[in-house]
Amino acid sequence: MHARVGDHIVIKGHAVGEHDRDGEVIEIRGPGGEPPYVVRWTGSEAVTVVYPGPDAAIVHGGAPGRTP
Repeated sequence: MHARVGDHIVIKGHAVGEHDRDGEVIEIRGPGGEPPYVVRWTGSEAVTVVYPGPDAAIVHGGAPGRTP
């Protein structure tokens, strides 16, 4: 998985009825765009360090559902 600052990460909900989480990558801490990423989560404005698992996807160029 590779990301750039400004990309979004989407993590699928794990339980029935749980919504996907979306956040903006604001810092890359791994080499060559690899994890970990510092992410500002949409809706809560919380900032966390993320080591994405297989349930995560990177949306290059902007937020999901928006034109970059």
